[in-house]
Amino acid sequence: MNLINMDAENRVVLNVGGIRHETYKATLKKIPATRLSRLTEALANYDPILNEYFFDRHPGVFAQVLNYYRTGKLHYPTDVCGPLFEEELDFWGLDSNQVEPCCWMTYTQHRDTQETLTVLDRLDLDTEKPTDEELARKFGFEEAYYEGTLTWWQKLKPQMWSLFDEPYSSPAAKVISIVSVFFICVSILSFCLKTHPDMRVPVIVNRPVKAGNVTTWVLDKTRTNAHDVFFYIECVCNAWFTLEFLIRITASPNRCVFIKSSVNLIDMVATLSFYLDLALQRFASHLENADFLEFLSIIRIMRLFKLTRHSSGLKILIQTFRASAKELTLLVFFLVLGIVIFASLVYYAERTQSNPENDFKSIPLGLWWALVTMTTVGYGDMVPKTYVGMFVGALCALAGVLTIALPVPVIVSNFAMYYSHTQARAKLPKKRRRVLPVEQPRVRAPGAPPGVGPTGIGAPGVGSTVGGPPGVGGHGPAGQHATTGGGPPSSGVTHGQQPAGGCPPPHQGPQNRRMNAIKTNHPKDPKTGGTLTCGPTGPRLPEAWVKPIPRLLSTADAFAERKKKIESKVRGNSSGRDIAASEFSRFSKVIRSSTESCGTFEE
Repeated sequence: MNLINMDAENRVVLNVGGIRHETYKATLKKIPATRLSRLTEALANYDPILNEYFFDRHPGVFAQVLNYYRTGKLHYPTDVCGPLFEEELDFWGLDSNQVEPCCWMTYTQHRDTQETLTVLDRLDLDTEKPTDEELARKFGFEEAYYEGTLTWWQKLKPQMWSLFDEPYSSPAAKVISIVSVFFICVSILSFCLKTHPDMRVPVIVNRPVKAGNVTTWVLDKTRTNAHDVFFYIECVCNAWFTLEFLIRITASPNRCVFIKSSVNLIDMVATLSFYLDLALQRFASHLENADFLEFLSIIRIMRLFKLTRHSSGLKILIQTFRASAKELTLLVFFLVLGIVIFASLVYYAERTQSNPENDFKSIPLGLWWALVTMTTVGYGDMVPKTYVGMFVGALCALAGVLTIALPVPVIVSNFAMYYSHTQARAKLPKKRRRVLPVEQPRVRAPGAPPGVGPTGIGAPGVGSTVGGPPGVGGHGPAGQHATTGGGPPSSGVTHGQQPAGGCPPPHQGPQNRRMNAIKTNHPKDPKTGGTLTCGPTGPRLPEAWVKPIPRLLSTADAFAERKKKIESKVRGNSSGRDIAASEFSRFSKVIRSSTESCGTFEE
């Protein structure tokens, strides 16, 4: 019997989310400095009636947590989201880095997902109209917005920004977006068409020609210029680009961030290049390097990147290349390595036989051939003529196919990942109801003293909280709201009428488990040596348990009354009031915990 009692004392019952787990105290001591290793009966979540600890946490995760204490191996449940698993481990005081290697890849998938969502947040792919509150927060006017003291400029600035930078914010913004895309396309088309011979006009230059001592003038038609209509088209397009850029930089929430943006830098440089070209044509057209300066106007073709502001697909594509930078760098490295190796091999392979039509005069020429071959382009301007050179060419082509094909799936998977998350975000409701992280209090019976938990001692002759017929308990005339107190025969019985000849049978109602727990866990009556006894109408408490209860409760009430008096004296002094509240709260808890040890129960 002693061994059985010792084994029962070493066991501990943990009720997590309604699921009861039973283990040994020594098992919980295996991992020190954790929540379960410091369990004591003085904790608020300890139920002295059932002799168990209750935690309102996820029961599925706790099964793995308890198994970690037993086996020393922490596994990740696949039916639980990663952040929830981390939150539960943090609550129990465990390190998430202790997850076993077999589960590590599955466990860390949520981190990749969170990084992807963070990147998409930076890309600003939202197609819904931002609210006034969001705009005020973005521009730093949140305090003035809530106070209703916004100036006319603070009201106008977000509207201007949304009009020119948020294409989906309003119908007017969509119109301006279409106009901007139209001018971009016209500008690029004009830049390309003005180089066509049919779109250019000859420039007639009258230059002198000396023949001996005689100087004659001839007309030179070797030069051509673009038609004047292209100049007017560029003037109109750049006028729009200038107006758009000035409005956007004026209404920008953060000008430093605006200037640092690569797309905005391209827009600014392309616009300035047009005005620089005008100045050069006006004042420096006679310079010999004017054609070189005109070459710099190729920066205007970079305006195509402005289309990324109007297309989420282009943003995702650019972000895919950024995310695949390591794979692309590795691809370039292997390509350069293969190009150098095969260029050297084909050069010496073609020299093994005398061939007057040898195209590989040097290794640099072989670099061009190797690049064209490894990328599977094959212009055919240079081909090996010897059998050894052909064999080297075959190896070069195979190496190029394998080298390029290896990183392509990684790039495709990155694009598919970003695109799928973007589509999911588009279907996700923007505003969802949030659940406040408030811990629900445990309900105790009315009239029960605080600190007793969900049970308490009632006055004689009271019934349970569940309705029943008069004389039995509940909401009838003879029943009151409280718990059983061992009074006269009018005492009620929990959850309806019970047999009057003795204690309730063990199969009726959940209260029987609590009664059995009281008989098992509470100390015996020091006078009689017995536990609970059954009267004609229900169970009774031993007299030694009930006698000190009124004195303890009156002492606790005296402490509470004393607390109110001290608080009234130290009113206005926050430190003194906090100290008084802390001290009397501590004393009250001591008194209430003493009351629990007297054998309180609920029928």
